[in-house]
Amino acid sequence: MIEQTKSRPRHSNDNGLAESKNGAVVRKHMGYTHIAAEHAEAIGRFYAEHFNPYLNFHRPHGQPELVVSAQGKQKRVYRWYATPWELLRRLPGLAGYLKPELTLEASDQMARASSDTAAAEAMQSAKRKLFASFHQRRSA
Repeated sequence: MIEQTKSRPRHSNDNGLAESKNGAVVRKHMGYTHIAAEHAEAIGRFYAEHFNPYLNFHRPHGQPELVVSAQGKQKRVYRWYATPWELLRRLPGLAGYLKPELTLEASDQMARASSDTAAAEAMQSAKRKLFASFHQRRSA
């Protein structure tokens, strides 16, 4: 028997993990509009260089805990928050999950390279520059 564990309550036909992340993170920063083909490469670089490192090393996410009431009703509560990197660090045999070119030490160094606030400010600054470059191209 296969048990699906990443759907949202009352939404059986979607990938709740992806939809929640798209709504809470991606659309918040990038908006809902269509991304023109000429901007795709610049946006890809922004994600690789700024956005993904910020999300993985500096933006905590709530970790759900399933609580069952006396009446048997299930409810998810979020008492603990951690970054994806902090969660990944807890896996036994973590080195076996990393890409060959990544090391634990290098990843830890990236996580410690700046504070959460400084990383958020750097990502926001890079995003402002990215969007400004789009407006400059459109004006030219």
